[in-house]
Amino acid sequence: MKDGQQIRFSGEGDQDPQLEPGDIIIVLDEKEHPRFTRSSTDLIMKMELDLAESLCGFQKTIKTLDERTLVITSIPGEVVKNTDVKNIMGEGMPMYRNPFEKGRLIIQFNVKFPDKLEPAVCLQLEKLLPSSGKEIIPDDAEEAHLMDYDPHAHQHHNHSVYDSDDEDAGGQRVQCASH
Repeated sequence: MKDGQQIRFSGEGDQDPQLEPGDIIIVLDEKEHPRFTRSSTDLIMKMELDLAESLCGFQKTIKTLDERTLVITSIPGEVVKNTDVKNIMGEGMPMYRNPFEKGRLIIQFNVKFPDKLEPAVCLQLEKLLPSSGKEIIPDDAEEAHLMDYDPHAHQHHNHSVYDSDDEDAGGQRVQCASH
């Protein structure tokens, strides 16, 4: 059943000998859950993994809505990438008029990366992890500074010889006189 769906009990309302009994109507109001989101008969959850878990495997438990504990396993060598989505069949919500059939439990993975690594660790990782090799940098390449993105910060222009005079929005405009 879904949010807003009605269940009607015909003729089960107030019963009085002089009146025909009315209907009882129950309207379902789905409440938010801290761990699961519902999509039809599927339940969706997010699970965080450490980088080591995503690369080397893990075993984690999930507490279901009916208080059972499920164990999920990713074996070493089976890499779970950031934003990967996996599912467990039959662990979602029961289907309408067929409570023994259930939807899927969908798990969206979020891999946590470390904020920083020691240079010695980086060297060890470069030896252990596959690499596509070093990129060849042309002699005329320009060095650019990579910064954290802040969507609320204003863009600052570094004017160069290629910028047009028309792009200077804040300056005073002067028209030349022609004779």
